[in-house]
Amino acid sequence: MLALILKLTISFFAVMNPLGNIPIFITLTNDYSIQERRHSARKAVIISFIILTLFLLLGSFIFSAFGITIHAFRVAGGILIFGIAYSLLHAKPSNAQSPHSHEQKAAASQNDISITPLALPIMAGPGTIATVMSHSSYSIANLGSVLISYTLILGVTFILFYYSTAIIKKLGQNGLNVISRLMGLILAVMAIQMIAEGVHGLFPHL
Repeated sequence: MLALILKLTISFFAVMNPLGNIPIFITLTNDYSIQERRHSARKAVIISFIILTLFLLLGSFIFSAFGITIHAFRVAGGILIFGIAYSLLHAKPSNAQSPHSHEQKAAASQNDISITPLALPIMAGPGTIATVMSHSSYSIANLGSVLISYTLILGVTFILFYYSTAIIKKLGQNGLNVISRLMGLILAVMAIQMIAEGVHGLFPHL
């Protein structure tokens, strides 16, 4: 179980990319006081946790309702996650994970940006949801491992957002780019593995 938690924790860290999201968070909360910035970070983490837990618990029901198999979702999720990994390898934001320019402008004009775009699509984006749902039909132990893993990364994200101003000054943009590329490489390998498992499940005789 510990091995699975470690694997999933690395996967969620790569998908959520909390370090790479620090500049986005700072941009969206540019006019906030330190207290308002930290309140937004806390609220966004709580909302993201609720969203991911709903998908974790209702994943099997969603599959049944829409006639989706776990193998097909693994292939689709792997392709989606590989797209995020490709963007990270080039140290640029993914369209699937990052808010579009008009979303950032709209968020900047509102008082509360915790739900959109912080929780969706930055933290609990399609790639993160795909990772959660690809493990949502397993045993209680596996469900617990997924829950622990994304909770840990959400906790890390909160800490990084909480101290975001100091962190980005310390690392610099080049440091964040290096970390993004490393996470992209790890995520790309995991995406290929997810696709391979899905294809094997869909075509067991291959």
